[in-house]
Amino acid sequence: MKQIIQHLKNGKTILEEVPCPKIKRGHILIKTKRSLVSLGTERMLVEFGKGNLLTKAKSQPDKVKQVLDKIKTDGLMPTLETVFKKLDEPLPLGYCNAGEVIAVGEGVKEFKIGDRAASNGNHSEVVSIPSNLAAKIPDNLTYEEGAFAVIGSIALQGLRLANPTLGENIVVIGLGLIGLIECQLLIANGCNVIGFDINKSKVELAEKFGVKAYAAADKNEQINIVEDLTNGIGADAVIITASSNSNEIISASAQMSRKRGRIVLVGVVGLDIKRSDFYEKELTFQVSCSYGPGRYDDDYEQKGIDYPLPYVRWTEKRNFEAVLNAISTGKLDVKSLISEVVPLTEYGRIYDNMNSGSIASILSYSETSELKSSVVLTNKNFSSSKGVIGIIGAGNFAGMMIVPTLKKLNADMKYICSSKGLSSTTLAKKYGIVNSSTDYKQVLQDPEVDAVLITTRHNQHAAMVIEGMNAGKHVFVEKPLAITEDQLNTIIQSYNHSIETGSGASIMVGFNRRFAPFVIKAKRLIASSDSPLNVIATMNAGFIPQDVWVQDMETGGGRIIGEACHYVDLISYLTGSKVESVYMNALGTSPSANTDNAIITLIYENGSQGVINYFSNGSKSYSKERIEVFGSGKTVIIDNFREMRGYGIKGFKKEKGKQDKGHYNQFKEYLNFLRNGGEPLIPFDSIVNTTKATFAAIESLKTGTVIKI
Repeated sequence: MKQIIQHLKNGKTILEEVPCPKIKRGHILIKTKRSLVSLGTERMLVEFGKGNLLTKAKSQPDKVKQVLDKIKTDGLMPTLETVFKKLDEPLPLGYCNAGEVIAVGEGVKEFKIGDRAASNGNHSEVVSIPSNLAAKIPDNLTYEEGAFAVIGSIALQGLRLANPTLGENIVVIGLGLIGLIECQLLIANGCNVIGFDINKSKVELAEKFGVKAYAAADKNEQINIVEDLTNGIGADAVIITASSNSNEIISASAQMSRKRGRIVLVGVVGLDIKRSDFYEKELTFQVSCSYGPGRYDDDYEQKGIDYPLPYVRWTEKRNFEAVLNAISTGKLDVKSLISEVVPLTEYGRIYDNMNSGSIASILSYSETSELKSSVVLTNKNFSSSKGVIGIIGAGNFAGMMIVPTLKKLNADMKYICSSKGLSSTTLAKKYGIVNSSTDYKQVLQDPEVDAVLITTRHNQHAAMVIEGMNAGKHVFVEKPLAITEDQLNTIIQSYNHSIETGSGASIMVGFNRRFAPFVIKAKRLIASSDSPLNVIATMNAGFIPQDVWVQDMETGGGRIIGEACHYVDLISYLTGSKVESVYMNALGTSPSANTDNAIITLIYENGSQGVINYFSNGSKSYSKERIEVFGSGKTVIIDNFREMRGYGIKGFKKEKGKQDKGHYNQFKEYLNFLRNGGEPLIPFDSIVNTTKATFAAIESLKTGTVIKI
């Protein structure tokens, strides 16, 4: 299928061939009939992409600070590699979609196949949408009209925050698509609407809707007009739907407001606010968040957990429905806003001319599109190859580290899979992978594939590991192996069954740090004797908001299970032993199970001790990782995998190098294992022990006791 994407690195907008998404729980698949191009929002993205690096940096000073912090800790070249790889990621365009439901996922009750639905889907021939981000299109509406549901809800949410009442004087600054919808909704609410824009044609269109509209760019002129039309009282509310870097708009909004007036920002403007403008009139100012309550809440959008209507009357989904109802009943006229309808294949007519002054451009889609779950990007015969890999998951880590490393090692990569198909297609094209797919079962069913590499969200790991084992494949899974005891026990049963049946399959977890050159050298220098060791591993992990999926115990398992497992394995490698008992305490008086500020104490079978300091509340300018090993009168310190110091070690004091966390060595050895056989790189019982240790850490926190493994 075809999808419009933009490359942030060079600003090019292209029509890409990608595999059709697969249906999943809580989602619906919509075959697109029409989609609306948001000329304001999408123009900003396109213009950002076309800018050079300096322009991009100036527009995102917060990102520049993050880059500078990363340079301090990780070095210049690794940071630049990360930045350029990030810019290489394509951006799917569009968020106003209308079409026909062609598949309904488990748990979805309100939609059925054949329904007409509007959603925030991209400009793509098929979109996969959570049910809370879609609404049914009334029978009397066309698909063109249905495509206005989402962008209309942006205007509607701004109106709800302004809380207009019958007879109030409301100013709308910016008469683009959202502004014109805003004006109509306000008039439907019985308000007197005053509108401003610099474009005369938009002003004329607003006047047809009953708006007192003016092509006035001068701040003082706008203020005088409002004072005249309100008999010197000022506007009851100002809704800003304009897009500008100027601070004059917010200043003018304050000065044209009445005492205790309301200002709502829907668009994007400069926000250098003068206190005196707001102080003297006791003005309120609020920024509107997209479609309404539920936006950016994974529980609502992805998990389908609705807000109870008696307490949250208008969610984003209910806003979609309200807009569609307003169009259906004639209260909102969107047909007058359509400037052009262009076939998807001629998308360039819109994107090459986004400053034309059009209001709303609509893309139309072919009825005969070929929808496949896999796209073949290159031809290569793997029948005589050994060690052929299929990759399931094409997220940030796969794109930044795994796939580039495998490419350097000339790995035979036959598949890469992603849920929506775009990220896998991008990586496949860039690194010469044969197939991009949205159906990971193709990988499992292909006899030419020897190993499955799983790099999905953590809650999917266990089930996919088991499927891979049952298919007779070697399985490499990014950490963690599992996030619950039940998942782990099922994996153990599957592994034991494969051993009994002699399938030859194996399980490997991406504990790359034990393969880092400095770690290997440290083990050789200090851990060669039989005496036990003390190891302290400090992870200056950095803050991650609680609403990020890694922090969700059901999806990511929390950062202790999901990330600190690296250090359990690392210490197990250095000590050459297994964890016997675990104790964990955490920051605060009542820490939660998903804490990311904790100290974990490990006691090993051979008497060694390990301490893992996993902190998220430190400075980013401090090293992200620090490992200290003590034993036999010697000490080794590894600083951020860029420098190693030795104390009490004859012939060794200090060594520096490029940051290397072991990924290259790990995959080099793993490819050798796949091609030539031999013992697994990490014994399975060690992987199980590490996983159990992380579970024990959480149990220890809950009970306040030492947990034996």
